[in-house]
Amino acid sequence: MKSINLVILDSSEDFANELKAYFEQNEQFNVCGVSGNGNVGIGLINQFKPDVVILNLVLSGMDGFGVMDYIRQNKLSCSIIVVSNFGDDKIINTAISRGAKYYFVKPVSAETVAQRVQDVLGEAPVYVVSSEVRDKRRAASLDEKISNIFISIGIPPHIKGYQYLREGIKMAIENPSIINSVTKELYPEIGKKFSTTASKVERAIRHAIEVAWNRGRVDAINAIFGVRVYIGSERPTNSEFIALVADKLILEDLM
Repeated sequence: MKSINLVILDSSEDFANELKAYFEQNEQFNVCGVSGNGNVGIGLINQFKPDVVILNLVLSGMDGFGVMDYIRQNKLSCSIIVVSNFGDDKIINTAISRGAKYYFVKPVSAETVAQRVQDVLGEAPVYVVSSEVRDKRRAASLDEKISNIFISIGIPPHIKGYQYLREGIKMAIENPSIINSVTKELYPEIGKKFSTTASKVERAIRHAIEVAWNRGRVDAINAIFGVRVYIGSERPTNSEFIALVADKLILEDLM
């Protein structure tokens, strides 16, 4: 099995060493180099031509955006995963527009970063044969797709409705008919999973959708769904939004 070659660029020596130690425990990964300096990082990337660069935006010398621009301008084939302390929407969207395949806001575990490395490369370990493990990988990929949609339309990950909404969309993908029973089935099931009440789930989801619409990203929302779904301050109900995202992801899976 071919190893996945990695370059880790992070200004936090502790976090960089944590990632390095985790990856070196698994022969599937090969850490080619580690640095907190963007200029040194460019040298490592040119020397080792890694499959994935794990990148913090704050680096000495050239910053993370500069490294991303260099990779894009020179048409290098490595995938970029950003691990940053910044959760600002503008910074996240800028990173994605400059080529980031995934954006983490710290704190994040080395195990989670490793899972996303496999996801962005479409790599499945050869020893994974059980349907249970395949289902877990599919679930992780679905989480990533939903999270990317939320980032694009402006739903911040720190609010409770983010988690509840993501769970509701996954439930609607698994069982589309549940969208006709959000009050009796969907909200109570989510509440049970997160140890809260159905009414709190409903309010938190409604708040998450309101946050996105209040940020004025209607064009981004319409772009995601491929049609002009909403105009101005017009806003969907909880069930409408969940159904729209679930239908989009179901159709993508069929294509």
